Amino acid sequence: MANGLTYIRRTTTPEATKQLAATLAPYLRPGDVIMLSGDLGAGKTQFVQGVAAALGTRAQVTSPTFNILLQYIDGRIPINHFDLYRLDEPEQLEDVGYFEAVDGDDDGVTFVEWGEKFPNDLPCDYLEITITTDTQGERRVRAHAFGVRARQLLFVWANDSKSRLMKMSGGSIR
Repeated sequence: MANGLTYIRRTTTPEATKQLAATLAPYLRPGDVIMLSGDLGAGKTQFVQGVAAALGTRAQVTSPTFNILLQYIDGRIPINHFDLYRLDEPEQLEDVGYFEAVDGDDDGVTFVEWGEKFPNDLPCDYLEITITTDTQGERRVRAHAFGVRARQLLFVWANDSKSRLMKMSGGSIR
């Protein structure tokens, strides 16, 4: 994690998490991959809901836990929303179209929940969003870039004044 950019922001409500996510939407383009990490109920799907709404998706965005993949095609950019929680073996990734989506062969943006379960199958270039919660329900949203495109994406997102992301340096906020 020493390489790359890292930014954080705290949100206090699900709506604030969605609003933060919405500020990312204008900068997304086909082929972008966002890995979402966090405990059950941390707000990963809420993050996708915020982006989807900002991209103009009219469909109700829900967690794809039981479907593994849900797709939303009615917005500015199609969205692939994976939830790998129920998968046990890396071989199962092939069956659900994971590699086609994360290797840039797709015309949409891809969000992957629980991608950290398969560290050897992560793409080379992705934006990692980690969401943690405290006992009061406040969320800490941490964004870290892996790869050239992810660095570009995080840089422009962080420079959007509406995102209010704060740069981390050496484990502390700058």
